[in-house]
Amino acid sequence: MNQDYIKPDNWSIIEEGFNVDHVKSSESIFSIGNGAMGQRANFEEYYSGPTFQGSYIAGVYYPDKTRVGWWKNGYPEYFAKVLNAPNWIGINVTINGEQLDLFNCKAVTDFKRELNMKEGWLSRYFTATLQNDIQIQVKTKRFLSLTIDEIGAIKYEIMPLNSDADIVLEPYLDSGITNEDTNWDDKFWDTLEVNHEGKQAFIVSKTMKTDFHTCTFMESNIFLNEAPVSITPKRVTDSNYISLSYKAQVNKGDSYTIHKFGGYTVDRNHPKDKLVSAAQNVLKKATTLGFDGLLDTQKQAWSHIWDMADITIGGDIKAQQGIRFNIFQLNQTYLGKDSRLNIGPKGFTGEKYGGSTYWDTEAYCIPFYMATKDQQVARSLLEYRYNHLEKAIENAEKLGFNNGAALYPMVTMNGEECHNEWEITFEEIHRNGAIAFAIYNYHRYTGDYSYIPEKGLEVLIGIARFWQQRATFSKDKNKYVILGVTGPNEYENNVNNNWYTNYLAQWCINYTLETIEKVETEYPNDYSRIADKIQLQKEELEQWERVTKNIYLPFSEKYNIYLQQDGFLDKELITVSDLDTSQRPINQKWSWDRILRSPYIKQADTLQGFYFFEDRFTQEELERHFDFYEPFTVHESSLSPCVHSIQAAKLDRMEQAYTFYLRTSRLDLDDYNKEVHEGLHITSMAGTWMSIVEGFGGMRVKNNSLHFEPKIPKQWENYSFKVNFRNRILKVNVTQKQTQFEMISGEPLEFFVNNSPLLLQKEQLLALN
Repeated sequence: MNQDYIKPDNWSIIEEGFNVDHVKSSESIFSIGNGAMGQRANFEEYYSGPTFQGSYIAGVYYPDKTRVGWWKNGYPEYFAKVLNAPNWIGINVTINGEQLDLFNCKAVTDFKRELNMKEGWLSRYFTATLQNDIQIQVKTKRFLSLTIDEIGAIKYEIMPLNSDADIVLEPYLDSGITNEDTNWDDKFWDTLEVNHEGKQAFIVSKTMKTDFHTCTFMESNIFLNEAPVSITPKRVTDSNYISLSYKAQVNKGDSYTIHKFGGYTVDRNHPKDKLVSAAQNVLKKATTLGFDGLLDTQKQAWSHIWDMADITIGGDIKAQQGIRFNIFQLNQTYLGKDSRLNIGPKGFTGEKYGGSTYWDTEAYCIPFYMATKDQQVARSLLEYRYNHLEKAIENAEKLGFNNGAALYPMVTMNGEECHNEWEITFEEIHRNGAIAFAIYNYHRYTGDYSYIPEKGLEVLIGIARFWQQRATFSKDKNKYVILGVTGPNEYENNVNNNWYTNYLAQWCINYTLETIEKVETEYPNDYSRIADKIQLQKEELEQWERVTKNIYLPFSEKYNIYLQQDGFLDKELITVSDLDTSQRPINQKWSWDRILRSPYIKQADTLQGFYFFEDRFTQEELERHFDFYEPFTVHESSLSPCVHSIQAAKLDRMEQAYTFYLRTSRLDLDDYNKEVHEGLHITSMAGTWMSIVEGFGGMRVKNNSLHFEPKIPKQWENYSFKVNFRNRILKVNVTQKQTQFEMISGEPLEFFVNNSPLLLQKEQLLALN
């Protein structure tokens, strides 16, 4: 049974009624962010019930020492953790001497929480009866500014309903926080100074080991019945804490309100000794605008994002809510402003996966950012990997590779491997191929080749060198094999000849060889620079060719399919439909030993290869492999349903495609995997976008041209999306009867619909039945 307390709505995520069992899940679902920082939807006031406090700053992390039973050569020394940052949102509320705490109130009624995705704010409304029988009404609204991304704003309004009351509003900063996720319970933060100036307060702190310096700051204004009032605050400080409390006698039916501005300045962006003055500058900008003025800029910024990124769905409110939630959270996590940053699987919504970068970025996120933003955003994601190339070479050297072979980390903050599971860290090497594929995919979609001679070719050569050295020549098979790997299906470790990994290795080497030839011919200066820098020799390329021409790809003559890996057919091939539902999810019900010996597939593995390289296989081959592997797939990875939805749509299995789409789009809203309290699945949200645009819309780039094969689920009346293809904005609207294409801006575009060519001029609209 999935959770179902989130109310269906086109533009908002809404929770009605206060339930303590929903608090931690809602803290994830109602999270807010602005690309530079983010926070779980914790209450501003004190809450003594089960809660997961979380505020996070992009790029600020701690190297938590790896916890293993015994050490192995080459093992990562630490697992980087995104840090729970000092808390600036807190506002203690006291009424007639009693602290407001929803967990201990006599009654909480009319509770409503709303995340307005159209305008980018979070609100709460409730009526509460305290133990002292005072009844109050509370309204809150908060957001993290997109336009001034170091600051957030809170409006907190309280009204006594049944008597006059003495009310204290106590905004505070607290750097004495801990991580929910920690290996050794280390102290992550060291507070350096706590100070104040008038209505402003500051805590300067630094991370242990990584030495990130931050200033957490706040300033508050007080209002009675919306008129500003001057109250001299009472100050409380200790070594990690500062509060400024504002006390007022409030008549029954009057409103007492605080506007609190707060956030972080970080030494990633400012000199260490200028963090407080930088915070003062930010506060001046925000308070000059005021809460309402800053909120207006927020609405405008989100309107601009939605104008390009929105997907509309008619006739299916849950599907509409799901896709907008996914698009909203992706934009809250990463906006492409800072090439030092990337997209963590949980974004700013939790601590699992450490806030680090995985292969999810290249395999799932780049298509979304290429099509919904300027191509520079996707290019920044590619540059992130180029900037970490030396670290990738170091990672490979630690494992015994040489000559500039590069193994990009499975998990990273700064380019160094920081994952602490051997079978993932050293066996799931297919992530190298996803990084190479992203370079190819970027050029294929944007038409911008300049990145490759400038930076991309060096990355490709490092990856090709790795694959050539990682392959082993088998005399028995008279082929090159790749041993001891984990494919995308993490329910099988240390397998030999995972088809997806072998195929990807072969493709990477071939693509790199083609690219070297093109750059040498067309960009000779860049080629000479690179060849001299990395000592590229023709003899080396001949070694690569020997591997790629003779790589082993496991195949079953019986089923006429590529085998996921050697020995897959030795398993007891019981399909998921024949598995007792009480055994699901198997990752929570079975031992790891039992999972590894089973045929069950966590996510697309062989089919991931068919997704990347669809144009290299026939429709019949896709159908054969889909029919064989999908029945064994348990979809216990958030990355699984989207690939299967796209392929089911390609195969005209629209009911199955729709089911997979709904699962991926509402994975967190409906908590399919029973883990949303840990945070959201941000990177898989890009797969939801792909399910519509590439799945139902059938968008592909073939032979340097844009193609569509539009289809529509029977549950929908219509759907529409926009894509930015080579600086042309194209809108696609699909109904049950026709498809419309409209050129919003840019030069004329020739594209293909169901393989028939069309030419579209600026502001022209074409309708096809």
